[in-house]
Amino acid sequence: MITVELKQVRLFAYHGLYPEERKTGNEFEISLFVTYDEGEEGIESIHHTINYAELFELLKLEFNTPVDLLETLVIQIAATIKKEYPIVKKIRMTVDKLHPPISGFKGTVGVSYEKEY
Repeated sequence: MITVELKQVRLFAYHGLYPEERKTGNEFEISLFVTYDEGEEGIESIHHTINYAELFELLKLEFNTPVDLLETLVIQIAATIKKEYPIVKKIRMTVDKLHPPISGFKGTVGVSYEKEY
């Protein structure tokens, strides 16, 4: 099995439950791991693998549509990746909100998601 990784990707978006979050936005950090079977023919070209640049573009596209919950976001991202790359066997990702709107809170909040196909 091969895993293509995008680690500590920073994106700005307008996800959140509260109107203020939808208005001001937030910075997010995403780590994404996409695993697939390398197949019997091996990997000799970019067409035999999952292109991490294309994966990043899919991630950015999904992040452009605001949702209330990070749980919803990670499920949607995983579904889009699986649709684009049917060879995917497993997706694991973490999305952290770097500046959560919690009074007096120091740290980040986030969700992790893992799906096997």
